[in-house]
Amino acid sequence: MCRVLVVDDEEEVRAAIQRRLLRDSLEVDTATGVDEAVERIKGANPPYDIVLTDMVMENPEGGLEVLKAALSHDVFTEVVVLTAYGNVVNAVQCMKHGAFDYVQKNTPGVDVYDQISEKVAQAMDRRRASLGTIRRMEWFARLTNL
Repeated sequence: MCRVLVVDDEEEVRAAIQRRLLRDSLEVDTATGVDEAVERIKGANPPYDIVLTDMVMENPEGGLEVLKAALSHDVFTEVVVLTAYGNVVNAVQCMKHGAFDYVQKNTPGVDVYDQISEKVAQAMDRRRASLGTIRRMEWFARLTNL
C-alpha cells in the first residue's frame, strides 16, 4: 500500500486532500507544518512513498524544507509541492531540488483534488520503477560477484 504524508497549514485543505487520497485506498498521514512534517519523515520506517507539501507555511520556503528532509531520508520518496502562490521561480527551485511535480491549488477550471490524485498515481509509478531498477541492479551485481 502506498504511504503518503500530506503537509499543509490549512486544516480544510489538509483534510480535503486526505479524504480524496483515502478514497483512492492510500494510507495517509498528515502534518500541520514544517517541524511536524520533518519529525514524521525522520521517524517513518519504512519511509513515505510520497510527500505532498504546501510551499508556503510558517515561512515562504517551508515546502522546500520538507522536500529536502524527505529526500535526505529516502532519495526515492517522491515529493509533490502544492501552492496557492505559484510562480515560475518557485517551481524551478522545487524541481531543481528534486520535486516530482509542482501543483497550483487554485487553477481555474481544474479540480485540484483530481489533479493531486493523478500526480500521486504518477509519482507512485515512478517510485516503483526506480526501486525496481535498484533491485535489478543489486541482483545483477550478486550474479557477477559469484
